[in-house]
Amino acid sequence: MSSPQRPRAFRIPTADPVEGVTTEPTAPSGVRIVEEPFEIVEAADGVPVPVAAKRRSPWGALFVSAAGGLVSIAVGLSVERMIADLFQAAPWLGWVALALLGLAGFALLAIVVRELAGLRRERKIERLRQSAIDAIATRDHTGAQAVVAEIGAFYKDSAALAAGRQRLEATADAILDVDDRIGLAEHELLAPLDRQARNAIASAARQVSAVTALSPRAIVDVAFVVFAAVRLLRRIAAIYGGRPGFLGFLRLGRAALAHLTVTGGMAVGESVMQQVLGLGVAARISAKLGEGVLNGLMTARFGLAALAVCRPLPFVREAPPRLTDVAGELLRAAEPEPK
Repeated sequence: MSSPQRPRAFRIPTADPVEGVTTEPTAPSGVRIVEEPFEIVEAADGVPVPVAAKRRSPWGALFVSAAGGLVSIAVGLSVERMIADLFQAAPWLGWVALALLGLAGFALLAIVVRELAGLRRERKIERLRQSAIDAIATRDHTGAQAVVAEIGAFYKDSAALAAGRQRLEATADAILDVDDRIGLAEHELLAPLDRQARNAIASAARQVSAVTALSPRAIVDVAFVVFAAVRLLRRIAAIYGGRPGFLGFLRLGRAALAHLTVTGGMAVGESVMQQVLGLGVAARISAKLGEGVLNGLMTARFGLAALAVCRPLPFVREAPPRLTDVAGELLRAAEPEPK
């Protein structure tokens, strides 16, 4: 009995409708044709799918620029007239106003420099994370070595990470896989920072849960939750080496909210909601206590999104923190007692 034939793949040539000459199909610009389907899977693994850029109307930017220019001119003329009037009334008042204007300009310059430095540091963190993702996806050993060297230089001023940085430098010339090399940098440099970030998220979740459970007004709950989220985002950014100013903080907050949207929004899971709002729990705890637990879980969820945004490397060998890791006490408090 003859054995069944194994499946084979055939390349179908395309015929030229004019000359009848068969030619190989050509790929459009920017598209790479590979022979093995597994190569496609390996190349696409972890690489974000490009999305067409949104077309924005230039009229909004033009309006904002023109309005900002008019406001700046109006403020400048008002200050100039005020200083001129002060010089006419009393010369010493004019000099005092001029000195105050110089101090205000110097402070504004310092603020602008700090904002630019914070934005540059945030972009460097984002670039490190994206470079690590690209190196893992494309199995680029040279790119992985460059990422490890850059992240070691990024934390060169941290005394707490000096020992891990030395161990990492000792393996710079070792033959390692891409995942192992980046995972080693993750373990030596980011694992201690991950523990600090998890502790900060757990502490913020407990504080929000306690305050919102005891506060008599809903406006107090909302204000404290927003305050705790802002403070937590700044704390996590500082743990991972970021120094965001006002604009950098807004950028991080938008990125964290976008990460929440991508990973499931503000929901904490059907099982957690059942634990907090289930009939068994509602019969044992007050509605205010349940609201406090839920607010604490939401704060922990936001903290996890902030951690993912502020971390300069993706999770390769280290396990990413889960909601139970940072809000385990709240989840245990929400569980119904056994009958």
